[in-house]
Amino acid sequence: MCRDDAGQSLVEFALIMPVFFLLIVGMMEFALAFNSRDSVFFASRDGSMLAAEGGQTAGTDCVVLDRIERDIVSPARPVRVQTVKIFWSDKNGVEQSGAENLYTRTGTTTCSYGNGTSLTVPYTLTTALYPEAARCDVLAGCGGAHPGPDNVGVTITYTHAWITSVAQISLSSLRFDLTSATRIEPQQ
Repeated sequence: MCRDDAGQSLVEFALIMPVFFLLIVGMMEFALAFNSRDSVFFASRDGSMLAAEGGQTAGTDCVVLDRIERDIVSPARPVRVQTVKIFWSDKNGVEQSGAENLYTRTGTTTCSYGNGTSLTVPYTLTTALYPEAARCDVLAGCGGAHPGPDNVGVTITYTHAWITSVAQISLSSLRFDLTSATRIEPQQ
């Protein structure tokens, strides 16, 4: 007796294809989310290094915010940045005594420099407890709680939106809070 197996492979394909499709979409979404996270973390590291180089120089925060805007690249987008916090930290990136400048990505801020130039960034300063002038950039320290040069940290809060409709329907957005800290370069 001879059986016809022609329909069997079609049924197997119909059963396996949705699982295979979800696996491919999941890998693609994970890769895009991981790439966005890396882009935001790079921007945080780059921002903390610029803040450390700027030290007490007026306008340093605007330079940091401008660099963060330029460092966040596709698939991440700068418009998805919620807040940027520039703060006094220990060497591990833990905030010290609530000294922070918190910027939200709304409105604009313009910073001026001593040479007459200015820079405008799409952020508004909402908490100003760590101005550039308060940052210790002296090797011997600045007295009080500053026995040496400060460590400056940058935390970026970013909300990743899923790309495919399958992920948008089944998952909520993903939030990253990425921090990096760098010691301020001593000036004296």
